[in-house]
Amino acid sequence: MYKILVVDDEPKIREVIKEYAEFSGYEVTEAEDGMSAVGLCKLNDYDLVIMDIMMPKLDGYSACKEIRKIKDVPIIMLSARGEEYDKLFGFELGIDDYVVKPFSPKELMARINAVLSRRNGAAQPAQNVMKFKGLEINIAARTVTVDGKKVDLTPKEYELLFYLVENKNIALSRDKLLSDIWGYDFFGDDRTIDTHIKNLRNNLGPYRDFIVTLRGVGYKFEFEG
Repeated sequence: MYKILVVDDEPKIREVIKEYAEFSGYEVTEAEDGMSAVGLCKLNDYDLVIMDIMMPKLDGYSACKEIRKIKDVPIIMLSARGEEYDKLFGFELGIDDYVVKPFSPKELMARINAVLSRRNGAAQPAQNVMKFKGLEINIAARTVTVDGKKVDLTPKEYELLFYLVENKNIALSRDKLLSDIWGYDFFGDDRTIDTHIKNLRNNLGPYRDFIVTLRGVGYKFEFEG
């Protein structure tokens, strides 16, 4: 059972996260400030930490720095501050994801699952070969087949498709796709993502609709089953 540390000075936020996390099979420990979180991480091992930014005694950024000194644990930053600077600063500290309040508990659970899967090599045997109806994706071999026919993708199209699939059913902003696939120092804009998505959809043929456009946000790979 994965152990999660939820750090937030708002009891109701901790309560909601704990309820959904325990329902998903996680063991949850709570902390109301950054100082307590650092102390708990010194004494215990956690598989993931959910950390608020604005807290008394020790803010989330400072707590993240201290925890990173003693443990290599995945951290999801949770904050009402959605400015680009705050997100970039968090990722520079080495956090694994950034969720802006107010948030959907279901989406937060999906992000937790995605982070743990990436960190732990996704302990599902079938994960190297994933099938979505007639679309088959082999991450290890870097191949994609549509109804049994292999399709040729550019290296970046492969990376984009694999990233979307690994974060299945999670909304991904254009900025996040650019930063995670092209890198923060990439000289480009949103049209880079849109162009690659268009080409990718054309290659997926009858399964192009698995890649859903989220107006004003970005994209997600949507598949239930």
